Amino acid sequence: MTLIKSISGIRGTIGGKAGDALTPLDVVKFTAAYGTWLKRKNPSNKKIVLGRDARLSGDMVSKLVVGTLQGLGLDVLDLGLSTTPTVEVAVPVENAAGGIILTASHNPIQWNALKLLNEVGEFISGADGEELLAIAEAEDFDFVDVKKLGSYAQDDTWIKKHIDMILALPLVDKEAIKERNFKVIVDAVNSTGGIAVPMLLEALGVTQITKLHCDPTGNFAHNPEPLPENLTDITKAIEKTKYDLGIVVDPDVDRLCFFCEDASPFGEEYTLVAVADYILQHTKGNTVSNLSSTRALRDVTEKHGGKYYASAVGEVNVVTLMKSSKAVIGGEGNGGVIYPELHYGRDALAGIALFLTHLAKSGKKISVMRKGYPEYYISKNKIELTADINVDEVLEAVKKKYAKNPINAIDGVRIDFDKEWVHLRKSNTEPIIRIYSESDSMTKAENLAKKLISDIKEVVAAKM
Repeated sequence: MTLIKSISGIRGTIGGKAGDALTPLDVVKFTAAYGTWLKRKNPSNKKIVLGRDARLSGDMVSKLVVGTLQGLGLDVLDLGLSTTPTVEVAVPVENAAGGIILTASHNPIQWNALKLLNEVGEFISGADGEELLAIAEAEDFDFVDVKKLGSYAQDDTWIKKHIDMILALPLVDKEAIKERNFKVIVDAVNSTGGIAVPMLLEALGVTQITKLHCDPTGNFAHNPEPLPENLTDITKAIEKTKYDLGIVVDPDVDRLCFFCEDASPFGEEYTLVAVADYILQHTKGNTVSNLSSTRALRDVTEKHGGKYYASAVGEVNVVTLMKSSKAVIGGEGNGGVIYPELHYGRDALAGIALFLTHLAKSGKKISVMRKGYPEYYISKNKIELTADINVDEVLEAVKKKYAKNPINAIDGVRIDFDKEWVHLRKSNTEPIIRIYSESDSMTKAENLAKKLISDIKEVVAAKM
């Protein structure tokens, strides 16, 4: 069983012993730490927004969280079955002190997590997370007496409110989408995307919608990470029946990928590329993605006269750099689209509306649109080292070897070679270096990874 305590939230498997997994005791402990941290930060605001995906443990975990927050004297507004971006947009509109989303995102069915938001509906910062973990470690909680218990209220209207906010975006064109009369199939892995995505499509004027795994039971029909190898059901459905495109989201609806009319994957790396292309056609500016995301975003950005910036991996890092660089669009290559015109969070619903507008206005088939973007391939590998190896020293040696190349060391080591790159990141929990490489063919990307693996082995051998 697993329990991962990080600055951005608490994640673990359900069942097992306290401290080793996400047990009820751990849920209460870390919820109490978060509530205590919020009370100290803003003593006058007692309101917390709560929402969850449909996974099987969600109801149990929700009840524990609600009771703990009430015990701290905090007032809970429970959105029930919701999406991560929906909770994010609700927090500032509801003038709440913060928010909690109960979701383990793309992790399998046995996982759950507490994603923690600040008062503007964004993930808490690293410094805030350190404070929170210190409170949890010390169990420095002070619960209120019976006459000061917090209140509890439910509001199941927020997905619609979120969709209304998306429809109000100037670059979302409902009429253009309606006119194309798209025939769409949606795979929502039996989580809350099964509620939100069809509701959004109907609001956008899409009338031909086929729902695949859209019953929010939490019984995931396949591995919930939206990668092509996990999505054979939708590809078979598209091969069998004619659709204009397929839409896939993860359990909490912050990651988004598409399938073309010929059942080929559009590519999750290219979700952000296509949306950015559309945004930049209408809004001049800069873009941000993380160091492990495709170079295609840089190419598209520079084509439109903007500047591309690369952040450390992690949504909070992408958002921080987007703000400082005044980016008009950004996100991550895992299908995460962040459009600051709406809010600073990965939002598959906003991504769908912007992508469909772009596709509708282009007049093209989705496969033709995809061929219009630079063609890159990412290879993902890793090398396992022994526990006695100092991984930081290995990365430093590799950095010196390639000192003549452009290097970014804000998160591991990324080395650029003309239009190729490789990104080395060490694991926080194991003696492993993850190796991401990209080139204009998979063979070249894999060969680049092999070259760096060979370099790492040479460095290790020299140190023994």
